[in-house]
Amino acid sequence: MQELLERKKGLHRKVLIVDDEFIEREMLGAMLCDLYEIVYAENGAQARDMIRRDRLMLSLVILDLHMPVLDGYSLLEIMRSDGDLRRIPVIVLTSEKEAEARSLQLGAADFISKPYEAPDVVRARVRHSIELAEDSVIIHETERDSLTGLFNKEFFFEYGKRIDEQNGYMAMDAIVLDINRFRVVNELYGRKYGDTVLKKIGSSIHELVQQTGGLACRSGSNSFGIYIPHSSDLKDRLEEFRAEIDQTLDDKSISVRMGIYCDDGSISDMERRFDCARLACHKLRSSYSTCYDFYNAELHSREMHSERLITDMDKALEEKQFKVFYQPKYNISGDRPVLASAEALVRWFHPEFGMVSPGEFISVFENNGLIHKLDRYVWNEAASQIRLWKEKFGMTVPVSVNVSRVDIFDPLLGDKLCGITEQNGLEHEKLLLEITESAYTDNSQQIADTVSLLRDRGFKIEMDDFGCGYSSLNMLTSLPIDALKLDMKFIKNIASSRKDLRLVEIMLDIAKLLEVPVIAEGVETKEQLELLKNIGCDIIQGYYFSKPVPADEFEELIRAELKEDTHAYC
Repeated sequence: MQELLERKKGLHRKVLIVDDEFIEREMLGAMLCDLYEIVYAENGAQARDMIRRDRLMLSLVILDLHMPVLDGYSLLEIMRSDGDLRRIPVIVLTSEKEAEARSLQLGAADFISKPYEAPDVVRARVRHSIELAEDSVIIHETERDSLTGLFNKEFFFEYGKRIDEQNGYMAMDAIVLDINRFRVVNELYGRKYGDTVLKKIGSSIHELVQQTGGLACRSGSNSFGIYIPHSSDLKDRLEEFRAEIDQTLDDKSISVRMGIYCDDGSISDMERRFDCARLACHKLRSSYSTCYDFYNAELHSREMHSERLITDMDKALEEKQFKVFYQPKYNISGDRPVLASAEALVRWFHPEFGMVSPGEFISVFENNGLIHKLDRYVWNEAASQIRLWKEKFGMTVPVSVNVSRVDIFDPLLGDKLCGITEQNGLEHEKLLLEITESAYTDNSQQIADTVSLLRDRGFKIEMDDFGCGYSSLNMLTSLPIDALKLDMKFIKNIASSRKDLRLVEIMLDIAKLLEVPVIAEGVETKEQLELLKNIGCDIIQGYYFSKPVPADEFEELIRAELKEDTHAYC
């Protein structure tokens, strides 16, 4: 569309004059030829062919209504039914007042009366129609997503609010649609294929909106918003809509999820409705049994709880309601397991709710960006504890701490971590940094660059949850890491499933290729420990040795380790 505008804004805009009377054509041409490039057609059929051929160059059509072969009314109908031709403004030549209403209904922009008005008036009408049409193109370019043709997010909410105000806040349903694992689609099949997927889904959404009323937008890279009048059969319509998308895409590897706020009269604000729909959509991120879910009282209660946790966070940090627990990691490569390090795991002892599970608050803080405050708190607590144990026992126990995605994009991350370790008199490598595998795949180059800088400053990096995200082998070989941590779900069934054991063996082979040790999480039995040792796993953690415990209880493990060392020298 922008190209169309630029081409029309050359030295001379092109105007097509369509009239079967030679003298009429020439008179109009004489009035306009010093301002525009003029071309002529003597009947509607000839004009139709010229318009289709030169549609990107034409700025205006001046059209007589009464012509042989194909009259002006018929040509207007043809142009109105064609998406490309509809954008070209048409000024109708007429001496009949009754023809004006019909021409307007068919899309005419203005009229020039016969006999012709003064040249200045004719030129002003032509200029006004062209500028109005070009302004409309600019507005369309601004308010629409260029790929799907749907509204941009900002215009979507602006027009949606107008709909609400003009219709007395009628009942409207809000739908948030996301494409599952769209980043992986782009990586596997290329961005061009990803754009095709977006266009097809956008087309299906456009059809839904046309059928039901309302409007829709592309609200993010792989997200859409749909705002339609409330209906009691919404569930059936969504089933049909989903089936249509599946048929249009014709690709079983691509699926969508939809969160719906079904208007019950409790919320009148459009943006609040979409917040509710988005919450329902997020709930489906790890669900494969259904592709849509409705916002309900349970989600509302959970949302209110989350908001309360967010509100209480700063006070909880000040009052040290967050307690750091430590789970030991043991090196099993030798004759006996040796305490090698620990992982810092945070617990929240809330004055009203009691102990709040990390599963309740970690994801909440990650979603709104507050996780960086909690991470900083844990880094300080862990570094201080390493120092205290060293002073008390003469033994340094390295501790792994989590580094969230939001931390990685902090340009001062390295300085902050160095400040914490140096303040506690620690070598940088004693504060181990855990980064999840999925973080690497979100923006692999930037994250790899950040991690490289951290390693250059002496920190050790552990890739957490290895195998749970999407990493190509080629990407793995170039990542700066010092250890791989296998998620506990891979360990759970290795004693009873040959397939699971073989999968862990493959991951260990990858680690050997990378020349880094492997840490297995979730080890609960002696049988699991022995299997892991036999296939070459280096370090394990899990309930077999200890659950996560407060610092004072962890000291018993340190004492036991020191006692074993003493016996070894006796």
